[in-house]
Amino acid sequence: MINNKILPVIMAGGAGSRLWPMSRTLYPKQFLELISNATMLQETVKRLDKLDHQAPLVICNEEHRFIVAEQLRKVNIDNSDIILEPVGRNTAPAIALAALNMLEKKQDPLLLVLAADHIIQDVDAFLSSIKHAVDEAEKGKLVTFGIIPSHPEIGYGYIKRGEKLGDETFVVDAFVEKPKLETAEKYVASGEYYWNSGMFLFKASRYISELKKYAPNILSACEKSLNKSKKDLDFIRVDKKEFIDCPDDSIDYAVMEQTQDAVVVPMDAKWSDVGSWSSLWEISNKDENNNAIRGDVLAEDTSNSYIYSQNKLVATVGVDNLIVVETKDAILIADKDKVQSVKNIVERLKQENRYEYLQHREVFRPWGSYDEIAKGDRYLVEHVIVNPGEKTALQMHYHRAEHWVVVKGTAKVTYNDKKYFLTENESTYIPIGVAHSIENPGLIPLELIEVRSGAYLSEKDIVRIDDVSIGE
Repeated sequence: MINNKILPVIMAGGAGSRLWPMSRTLYPKQFLELISNATMLQETVKRLDKLDHQAPLVICNEEHRFIVAEQLRKVNIDNSDIILEPVGRNTAPAIALAALNMLEKKQDPLLLVLAADHIIQDVDAFLSSIKHAVDEAEKGKLVTFGIIPSHPEIGYGYIKRGEKLGDETFVVDAFVEKPKLETAEKYVASGEYYWNSGMFLFKASRYISELKKYAPNILSACEKSLNKSKKDLDFIRVDKKEFIDCPDDSIDYAVMEQTQDAVVVPMDAKWSDVGSWSSLWEISNKDENNNAIRGDVLAEDTSNSYIYSQNKLVATVGVDNLIVVETKDAILIADKDKVQSVKNIVERLKQENRYEYLQHREVFRPWGSYDEIAKGDRYLVEHVIVNPGEKTALQMHYHRAEHWVVVKGTAKVTYNDKKYFLTENESTYIPIGVAHSIENPGLIPLELIEVRSGAYLSEKDIVRIDDVSIGE
């Protein structure tokens, strides 16, 4: 046990466009299962199991709130606060919201600031570094964790260490921006520089006092937005009008580069921020031909590649150094050395107003999910799953009718003022203008096929009558 005053603050915002097509704006990389059967957010929580700490506080975008809550529930974290940012404003304001939230509760814990989209393979080394950091943080220092570099990396910022304070702790001499390769080589050779991990440990009150000194406009905006916040289930909804005026600054720029109390603790924990498909290939298990393979893949005369299949058989013949990623609605094929340009594809999708940058074909909702199976001029077919005990919002449509066929489980249907049950192989018809909802009263997932027909089939054709399922 290290310190029961530690509060993990997990930042779960961001889009992760370099990992498209797996990562999408409404379902970014921190919610994906990239290296195990747990998502990156869940892995972040699980690696704290041996640490004595309070329930984590998670900060995320409003549109991700139900994904976060559900993924935490699946790893038995039901009592976390989840702070919702109405707009993204970088790390300095996000951490300020967490610190102010705890000080309002008359608590002053050590905030262990973590990103939800990092991979750490050596958990014991990770926890050991935290243990070394606790004493300095309790003395009022602002501790950052510097990753011992394994190679000259030009994609990360660096931290130069200064005077040694104690066992594995050093004064921060300087924060350095992403260098050119020649400079990065010198940094690594010197042994005095670390990769900037973006992980921190400090008292909530110390962070606020330094923010007040160096970035009072950020502190003011966060105080006002939190004072006007509203509690909604497990969510703390920050006031948008106040928060939108907050400067968009990182904690490094706003505080760490200016404070006189910055300390760095080296960490050698096989860390990666998984910023690209090539970095994911580097940390993945590989076969005898140096291929990292997931899903239904047949690789013939293939080497040094990352191949991922989500939905279909993927076969490769006579290729080398490729990234191949197949999802239900998109396929990426890229040279492994040029994957940083994947973000350019995402920008083109945005410019062309295509949905593929925004969300997957399969869309998750608080009550379950739906997946488009087929689409024509005046029809749309979807596979719908309603989780046990869940219910869709009571709603109606002006432009489409719906046919529902139950293929698994039992459905409780609301049809205007009537309620009735459907079991497997039974169906019902919902005409235009009828108020309706569907509920799963059973203990297993309810699966049905929904066939929409009409002149306008978009999700925008929904009039909610009973907002049972906010965010549907």
